[in-house]
This record gives sequence, C-alpha cells and structure tokens, in this order.
Amino acid sequence: MAEYSQRNAAFLILLLLSWISSLQQRIRDLEARLGEDSSTSNRPPSADPPYKRPERKSSKPSGRKRGGQPGHQGHSQEVFEPTEERHILPEKCKCGCTDLEDQGAYYRHQEVELPEIQLTVRHFLLHRGRCTKCGKEAKARVPSGHGTGYGPRLSGLIALLSGDHGDSRETVQRFCRQFLDLHISPGAIQKVINRASRAIKPHYEAIRDQVYQSRVNHVDETPWYQAQGALQWLWVMGNSAAAFFMVHANRNKKAFKSLIDKWEGILVSDNYGVYRNWVNMQQTCLSHLIRKAKGLAQHKDPEIAKCGAWARNELQKLVGMANAPPTKGQWRAFYARFCRLISLYRDRQDQAGTYVRSLEKLMANLWVFLLEEGVEPTNNLAERMLRKAVIWRKRSMGTESESGDRWVERILTLTQTCRLQNKLPYPVLVEAMENQQHGTDPDLSWISKIYEKDGDHVTP
Repeated sequence: MAEYSQRNAAFLILLLLSWISSLQQRIRDLEARLGEDSSTSNRPPSADPPYKRPERKSSKPSGRKRGGQPGHQGHSQEVFEPTEERHILPEKCKCGCTDLEDQGAYYRHQEVELPEIQLTVRHFLLHRGRCTKCGKEAKARVPSGHGTGYGPRLSGLIALLSGDHGDSRETVQRFCRQFLDLHISPGAIQKVINRASRAIKPHYEAIRDQVYQSRVNHVDETPWYQAQGALQWLWVMGNSAAAFFMVHANRNKKAFKSLIDKWEGILVSDNYGVYRNWVNMQQTCLSHLIRKAKGLAQHKDPEIAKCGAWARNELQKLVGMANAPPTKGQWRAFYARFCRLISLYRDRQDQAGTYVRSLEKLMANLWVFLLEEGVEPTNNLAERMLRKAVIWRKRSMGTESESGDRWVERILTLTQTCRLQNKLPYPVLVEAMENQQHGTDPDLSWISKIYEKDGDHVTP
C-alpha cells in the first residue's frame, strides 16, 4: 500500500512538473506577444500605441551639408509664359545720379498668383410656343448633357476632392463655399460623385483588363466596412504600372477568384491562407517573415531568440540580393546556412520550431525574385497601394451603400494607376465627365499603352 502511494505521488509530481513547464512556456510566449509591434509582427504601424513607438535612432554625422547632395535631381521653379509683364527701372546710381540710360532687362523675377475665381454661370431660358396649325403648346427642353446643373470641370473637382483627397461631403461643401463662393448641398455633392462613378467605369474596366495582362502581380487585402459596421474586404491587385481594386464581402478563396478571374501569372503575396495553394509561381513577402523573425529575436527564451536573430539576418541578406545578385559561392554559402538553420530547429515544439517549419514549406517561394525578372522580394508595393484606402477608411469609417463600394473601387483604381503612371487624375476626370455629358466614348488609349516601354514601365 505504501509502495502504491509512493508511485502515485511520483506520478503526480511528474505530472505537475510537466504542467509547470508547459505553463512557463505559455507565459514566455504571451510575454513575447505583449512586446510585439509593427516591426516584429504583421500589425500595421497605425496599430502601435503612441507611447510604445520606438524612438528614432539618431544617425551618426556624415559630415555632409543638409539638403540635396551632388548628383541629386533638383526641382527648380518652372518658368511660365507671363500673363502680365512689368518693367522695373533703376531709380538712381550709387553715386546719387538719377540720369540713367536704359540698357535692357538683366534678370527676370517670376511671381505666381491665384486669380480671382469667378464661376461661369450659364442660364438656359426655356421658351414655349403655340402651334399655329393645331393650337397646342410646345415647350423647349434643357439641352442634352446639361440637365445636372454642374459642368464637367466643377464635377471633376468635386470628384477629385472626394475620391483622391478623401474629403468628406461637408469638407467639400466648405471648400466650394470658401474658394468658389458656391453654395452646394451634401446631397448635390453625392449626386455629382454618383455621376463621376458612372463616368469612370470604362476606365476601371480597362485598367482591370490591363492588370490581367501583367506577368507579375502583387495582391493584398484590408478590412472595409459598410453601413452599421458590416465587415467587408478591400482587395488590390497590381504592379508597378497599374492597380485594380475590388470590394468584396469575404476574405476567402471565392473572393480571391473574383479578384484574379482567369489571370495565371507570378503572384507576390504575404502568404495568407487563400494564396498558399496558388498553382503557378509565387513569391512570398520576405518583409513579413523578417518581422516575425524580429519578434522571435526578442523572446525571453535564449534559444528561441537565437533562432529568430539567425533567421532575421539570413532573410535580410536574401532581400539584399535583389540589388546585389550573389555569386555562385555566395549563394551556396547562404543556402547551406539556411538549411542548417532549418535542420537545427525543425523538431522543436515551440515558436522557433513552428517558424522554421513554415520557412521549410515556403522554400520554393522565397527566392523567385532571383530567378524571374520583374519580381520583387516583398509585397510592399501592394501595401503602399492600400495605404490611401486605409487612411480613407479610418477617416470615413467605410461606405454606406453598394454604390459607395463601386465608387471606392473605381476612384482608387483610377487615381492609384495615374500615380503609378505619373499622370494627373484631374484632367482624366474632367474628360470623363465631358464624355458622359455628350454621350461619347472616353479616350482610353493611355490605359491600353500602360505596358509599352515608357520609362520604368516595361512590357511584362
């Protein structure tokens, strides 16, 4: 009986020690998560508490003067054609003489001023007449395209402020009042936006079709909310030449299929679940993996921290190969170190083991950028495309209707593509409104030429 009790006590002690060990590991993992921020996880920078944001490290003095360095392309003031010229003559010589012989201008000083803005207000006086034959009354109608009450240039400005600048209806209303002396209701502003959304639909579809022609595309998504806080998702698919946005109710395989349609190129992503089964070549974002490695490097368990620091260093070296391709010897050395990292930590049942096993599964997707031209090692491009949308969402809390979702998709697609093409969106919006007014087809030739050789944009 005593021997039985001793065995039970020993078993109980072993069980308690096992529980204590697992709980200690759990505490270490939770403490590590408490210390996470945007630099050590996939959280966005906006999620970092202001009191926890790391201070910027002061760089060592380089000895160079502040400002642009030799070789930097400057941005000097452009000289415009003058609308007015004033000749300024010298008043007197240093000796006091005022009798001076004019020898012409020696310097041109340019001043740019905003003219007094006066709206062009056009009244259509509709007449009526009585038929001399049957005696019935006939009435004139507002000419086609002028029934909205707001012309293409004003409508384009309102669309630009609301879409590209992300201003609220009230802010647009105050702008029109202050700078144009125009009283316009929020409801009228909304009607202008609805018309602008319909006007740029052909541009939206043409840009989408161009994105589908690219051999390489980046994909990402972010939450988007509709009325009463209903969760939706704003997806983006794009590259260095064009961006295509889509609002969808889900963040799943069905939504991803709706985004890409029949496209089958090289995918650059953050390795979210719906992307992992991509049948074609895929580049996994190394920035996401580096941030996770940084988080592990700060773990209190020294072995986990060692694994995280090692992985971080190797992945940072891998990213650097995008700008400085390795020699055969450098690549063999890197690959050997990387495989050793995996073999040493693969069998561990902790965060280090989980992390390196994920690296092992992704090995085919880690260095596609070294094999295929035009592929980047990170998905930062897609994240930058979504940045404006994230700011818009934080300011407006999303949209309130399906038509609002379509407006977000179309205006972001147009403005972000214009930004990538170094093209101003306002003239495009004005032209779109003019085409809508006259019932003509818009000029989409600039979109169809996106992937022709032009500066940084090359045929994929």
